[in-house]
Amino acid sequence: MSIQWLHLVIFGLAAFRLTRLIVDDLIMEWLRRPFTTIRVEQTEDGETEEWVEPNGFIGEGLTCQWCVGVWSSLIILVFYTFIPFGEYVVLLLAIAGLQSILYSWSVRT
Repeated sequence: MSIQWLHLVIFGLAAFRLTRLIVDDLIMEWLRRPFTTIRVEQTEDGETEEWVEPNGFIGEGLTCQWCVGVWSSLIILVFYTFIPFGEYVVLLLAIAGLQSILYSWSVRT
C-alpha cells in the first residue's frame, strides 16, 4: 500500500474534523451526554465554571481527543477504502477540518 503525502494530509484533516465533531461540537452532545456529568462550580470571583466529567470507560473514551482520534482515523480509512463514494465523505471532512483550522487562526478576541 502506497500513500502519497497529499493522502496523508487529507486523511489527517478528515480525522481531525471527525474527532473534533465527536469530542467537542455541540451537535454530538446527544452522544456524549449519557456518559458524562456536567459539574458547575462557582469561583471566588463569583463566576461559574462548567466541568465535564466522564462516567466510566465509554465516557472517558468519548471525551478523550487522543482516544477518539485513533477511532476516527480508522473510520476515515475504512470509508476511503471500502465504502462506495466514501472518498467524498473523507474529502468533505478534510475540507471542513482545514476550514476549522483557518477559522481558529482568524478569530482573535
